[in-house]
Amino acid sequence: MTAAYPESRRDDVVDTLHGHQIADPYRWLEDPDSDDTQDWVRRQNEFTQAELSTYPERTWFEATMSAILARPRAGVPAKKAGWYFAGRNDGTQAQDVVYVAESLEELLAGGRVLIDPNTLSADGTDSLGSFTVSPDGKYFAYGINESGSDWTTFRLLDIATGTAADDGVTEAKFCEATWLPDSSAYLYLHYPPTGRSEGTETKSLTGGRLMLHKVGDPQSSDELVLSFPDQDRFFITPEVSEDDRYLVVHITEGTDPATRLWVFPITSDGLGDPVKVVDEFADEIAFVRMSGDQLVLRTDRDASRGRVVLSSLDGTFTDLIPEGEATLQAVRGTAAGLTTLTLVDAQPVLTLYALDGSGARVVDVPGGGVVGLNASPEYDEIFIGLSTTTDPTLSYVVSAESGAVRALPELVRGAGGFTPPSVTVTRRIAPGRDVPYFLITRSDLDFSQPRPTLMWGYGGFRIPVLADYRPGWPAWLAAGGVLVITNLRGGGEYGSDWHDAGRLKNKQNVFDDFIAVAEHLRDTNVTTPEQLAIHGRSNGGLLVGAVMAQRPDLFAVALPGVGVMDMLRFHLFTVGAAWASDFGHPDDESQFEDLLAYSPLHSLRDGTAYPATLVVTGDHDDRVVPLHSHKFIATLQHAQSSAAPILTRIEVNTGHGFGKPAAMVASEWADLLAFAAHHVGLVPPEQ
Repeated sequence: MTAAYPESRRDDVVDTLHGHQIADPYRWLEDPDSDDTQDWVRRQNEFTQAELSTYPERTWFEATMSAILARPRAGVPAKKAGWYFAGRNDGTQAQDVVYVAESLEELLAGGRVLIDPNTLSADGTDSLGSFTVSPDGKYFAYGINESGSDWTTFRLLDIATGTAADDGVTEAKFCEATWLPDSSAYLYLHYPPTGRSEGTETKSLTGGRLMLHKVGDPQSSDELVLSFPDQDRFFITPEVSEDDRYLVVHITEGTDPATRLWVFPITSDGLGDPVKVVDEFADEIAFVRMSGDQLVLRTDRDASRGRVVLSSLDGTFTDLIPEGEATLQAVRGTAAGLTTLTLVDAQPVLTLYALDGSGARVVDVPGGGVVGLNASPEYDEIFIGLSTTTDPTLSYVVSAESGAVRALPELVRGAGGFTPPSVTVTRRIAPGRDVPYFLITRSDLDFSQPRPTLMWGYGGFRIPVLADYRPGWPAWLAAGGVLVITNLRGGGEYGSDWHDAGRLKNKQNVFDDFIAVAEHLRDTNVTTPEQLAIHGRSNGGLLVGAVMAQRPDLFAVALPGVGVMDMLRFHLFTVGAAWASDFGHPDDESQFEDLLAYSPLHSLRDGTAYPATLVVTGDHDDRVVPLHSHKFIATLQHAQSSAAPILTRIEVNTGHGFGKPAAMVASEWADLLAFAAHHVGLVPPEQ
């Protein structure tokens, strides 16, 4: 590559932080709405597109990704208040359309369009975030997210007629509409407008307030139920018990799983005073359902891999389903009792139980990742959606009483698209650090020679990484590339101890795990450093940024997506302060030293030969704001000593990734995979 990078102005900005002089020459890129930043974004995008246009691999990946996203697909059905719902896309639509029916057979036969999110905006960037149904079955409460933002506006539809109700609330976030039993009102989490700027919001959020909205009343008259004005990192998640007796409220601090559990009695006069079942942040606790006068809870208290307990209102726990070898991910109430979703070596297993925890029956529903699990104590039907690396959703309906399973291919309507390749999934462990990973290849390939390989990781926030679907995987595999999906410390595959081993002072373990897998791939002749690309998003983008800075010799390509790159200022913007539970807080001197040691932005060194890099972000990302990617790419372009290109791809009118229109998804993946293929030597078929 010979062309000079677009100019990025370097200012003399230096902060003194805990005795360190920290230069921040690209501080000006923190303002997304400034003319300077917008001009920089335009010039960077033009430069990137000019470079990518010269890659012969791009044509194949563009056509293949368009065909993949043109496959008809459907979401996991849900039954709510007597109605059946499912999202469906015929392969031509930017957003999935929601269908409704009065029976499962009617839904499978087609159903009726209830809401088409493609009509919400001209460019298809507004999306449906969540939906709930009033207990009387009258209203469909749906959240709209504009341009990929986390900010939500709630609206109501009359389900029977499909007409819009004259009702709505704005400035909601991180919530769904939670209905009271009489269907007169719902709860939501409101964030005051302070802390928002014009255009893309950048300032830190204050704490959300749990509000009660009566249908038909103006939002200005909504009632405050619960808030913590002095605790701006508290999140509140409400749920109404299936017997309509309690409003159960989960309170967490940031993204830390430790939970306080409060219960508000529901009376004819409204909500009573809360009973504080658990009132300290010590263990993860999730309400499941009632069993008589006791609460059924999922918890990791004295059980790293999780257990199910009965709890009285005084917070006394007794085992219902004790901790086992598998990692407990989710528990749902059913008409026959309970169903659990566990992970056995990062692979999902569905099990049915009676309400007293007896009679365990494993259900045969194969798949690599979990797309959805919809169940209710009111119904026998359990709907589960699973995916593989090449298929987005395989839906099943399971009888809670009998355990009978029925696959639901009828949900997918339409023809055409892409036929995924047959693949082989192998489970491997990188020795020394004992890091498990999935090795996935096209079934007709052998390893007589090292192959171009794409390696994926996350390693944070107790989120499990499974052998599941992402739109780019089948394209990479069809092209003949090897796919590696890593299970790193910090994730949720093996319980809370595994998570703790990769956060705070242990965060470097995540990067060391990822490096260990890369070295194992090299040492076992799967690939070579010249053929290895790495990719991750969000916390996974941080992972890629950190390891490429620490071991630039080990990778040919780095693809960090919407990553947290500035570990010294992440807490100052939008919801960033909530991540301190995993990262630590820059204002704490001891935690600052840990953050500085691996901060991707501050680990780059001038005159170093870094891998070919394509950074992706969205200009409306209000979760991991784009300044992280902007400052990282400007610093990396300045530091790069080799001819390997350093590019950024900044999507306009999109956010962190949720709700992105299908065409944008296809285009982004095509560019990522073409860039990776070009620099690791992967030649797609017929090219």
